[in-house]
Amino acid sequence: MRRIAESTAHKTSYSWYFVLAFSRRFADCCAKMNTQIEFRRRIGPDPHAGGVQTYALVGCPDILELDGGDFAVIGSDITADAAGKLPPSVSCGPDERIIRIPRRTLVLAKPDIPDKL
Repeated sequence: MRRIAESTAHKTSYSWYFVLAFSRRFADCCAKMNTQIEFRRRIGPDPHAGGVQTYALVGCPDILELDGGDFAVIGSDITADAAGKLPPSVSCGPDERIIRIPRRTLVLAKPDIPDKL
């Protein structure tokens, strides 16, 4: 009886492996975990250009383009305050954060954001 239970557990483990391995979300997650982060360029002007003062303590906020074409945002983490107030069709996963950047930062970055994928 014990041998059957061990065999079943072993097959169940492999079954879960294949379900997870071929799941798009799992594959995307693994790809992101194994990707080195390299910054291609800043999107928009330097947040302190012309002596502008920012709300953050140390040189933030900023928007950066990653080498693969995705974007990284530096801003204030407002997840704790905002997560419970999201619209019904919006969610923030446990591995995600809700970041606030000033309107000025995004509007000034607009010319640097590509129009096409």
